[in-house]
Amino acid sequence: MSGSFLEELARRKEIIAAGGGEKRIEKQHQAGKMTARERIAKLLDPDSFVELDAFVRHRCIDFGMEKVEAPGEGVVTGYGTINGRTVFVYAQDFTVIGGSLGEMHARKICKVMDLALKTGVPIIGINDSGGARIQEGVDALSGYGQIFYRNTIASGVIPQISVIMGPCAGGAVYSPALTDFVFMVEGTSYMFITGPQVIKAVTGEDVTPEELGGAMTHNATSGVAHFKARNEEECLEAIRRLLSFLPDNNLQDPPLVETGDDPGRIDASLREIVPPEPNRAYDVRDIITRVVDKGDFLEVQPYYAQNIVIGFARLNGRTVGIVANQPKILAGCLDINASDKAARFIRFCDAFNIPLVNLVDVPGFLPGTAQEYGGIIRHGAKMLYAYSEATVPKLTVILRKSYGGAYLAMCSRDLGADQVFAWPNAEIAVMGPEGAANIIFRKEINDSADPQKTRDEKIAEYRERFANPYVAAGRGYVDDVIDPAETRVRLIAALEMLVSKRETRPAKKHGNIPV
Repeated sequence: MSGSFLEELARRKEIIAAGGGEKRIEKQHQAGKMTARERIAKLLDPDSFVELDAFVRHRCIDFGMEKVEAPGEGVVTGYGTINGRTVFVYAQDFTVIGGSLGEMHARKICKVMDLALKTGVPIIGINDSGGARIQEGVDALSGYGQIFYRNTIASGVIPQISVIMGPCAGGAVYSPALTDFVFMVEGTSYMFITGPQVIKAVTGEDVTPEELGGAMTHNATSGVAHFKARNEEECLEAIRRLLSFLPDNNLQDPPLVETGDDPGRIDASLREIVPPEPNRAYDVRDIITRVVDKGDFLEVQPYYAQNIVIGFARLNGRTVGIVANQPKILAGCLDINASDKAARFIRFCDAFNIPLVNLVDVPGFLPGTAQEYGGIIRHGAKMLYAYSEATVPKLTVILRKSYGGAYLAMCSRDLGADQVFAWPNAEIAVMGPEGAANIIFRKEINDSADPQKTRDEKIAEYRERFANPYVAAGRGYVDDVIDPAETRVRLIAALEMLVSKRETRPAKKHGNIPV
């Protein structure tokens, strides 16, 4: 082959690799952002990236687009490895026509999505785009539609991760919303359907892009995002960590990791964490980190609906999904946002063969008109649905309180828990002793010469008779009352026993979850 062919190949590749050119790359760096290729290089194992469709060009000839060169069509696509495991990736290139999405840009993304689905490996999309390429009109809209369709078809089959590393506005936001996890970066990434200028024109509200759709807004207020990072490097490292807990697809189990933590480890400090007083708060994460391997807990959505804690950890090297009430926030009550947060996480774990470990300390669903008007019945039902539908191993540990409908919603035996353990101080009842005594013994209290004294006596009587784990254990709703120090040992033993669990549901197209 003559050298001229190879020279031409090298020349063309050099142009593509340069993206929008030095000035635009410099502007990207000044904004605290890496280029698309730098992000991929940082995310993947060194020298593992294989690019696809580098030579694709747009076909638009309207509004002067026939004169516009768009190297790589504004998106870099391909595959590589993360910790030796194959992943597909696409990264929008803001230096090329603002990373705007047109027909061929979308076609490149769809090709790697199709390949990821065919090969059964995760896909990671890095979003940094000005939105739809207006010059391409309905072709650009069609491109978004094709991506949304593939997000939906791939859901529950391969892990899908979205990374917001710049603007993501208008219709573009729906692709991340359809994926499993959304990462955002403080100060440089934002998502919204309509921007601040449109909102100002329509409603008169003054709001900055950061307030409207920045990383903290979506991590703490809307619940759209799951993780936030201080900078892009930290964000990409967090993605690598998340993937270490996940399988490649829904037909595989998560990777077994040798953590070096003794499965027979007893932790006596667990006996002291939960206060004996039922109304005193504590941080449930102190229990999680003592029970799991090496205290390694990757919390998901840590800033949103903080009255429930969700995340990934390992027990004897096996990935588990943790769902735990957080007594520090709203006394650990379940509310609308906590129900949504937990239900979606439960369904993700079930889709990808990740056993569920539920740590329960819940006084009930949060009372109030705001919750009732907001549809707590409908939202709370999502948790009941998600747990009942899940066929992965389900383990429940009742740490202290477990009352009423919330007892059921936190994966009781009746919703399919395979093993239910309770600590000796656990209270399992229809409601708390105070409320129960007021109803059951109302006549005795009202007719008493000393109503307060009688009320206190009746509360103590109810607590002694019902607010303990032995009544539930006597009915078989609790498998065992355990020493808190042995929680890790008992969970690992139960997981080992349930490794071969097989459970099917009636054949159907799909259920109708109360969304």
